[in-house]
Amino acid sequence: MSIFEVNSTINLNFGLLKQLDTNSQKALRLTTDALLTEVKNAEVMPFETGNLQNENTFADYSLSANGVTSIVSSTPYARRLYFHPEYNFNKLEHAFAGGKWFEPWLKGGTRQNFCSEAFATIYRRLCGL
Repeated sequence: MSIFEVNSTINLNFGLLKQLDTNSQKALRLTTDALLTEVKNAEVMPFETGNLQNENTFADYSLSANGVTSIVSSTPYARRLYFHPEYNFNKLEHAFAGGKWFEPWLKGGTRQNFCSEAFATIYRRLCGL
């Protein structure tokens, strides 16, 4: 029977760990911006005057320190339009306009990997990897 004794010393680089955390928060904010741009460019949001998409939809970073960001539409009619894809949406300005415009980017959608891939790319770039 053999007995092994192991000693190890771990030196944590707290400055580097803080930089990695800062970079992850920044990458999260930039990923949210990229998703919002992607949705606007895909022309899936209803568009008549541009108020919903351009003036009243924005990224909210208030909880980014907790790893949460949101894309918010602040108009009273946004919820009604989003959850009623059966409406007859005007397709003159946006050919693909309709309800549930975020579905392609959600799990099971055609663009479901967009956010994870964008975050990884942005994070690596910020960290110099």
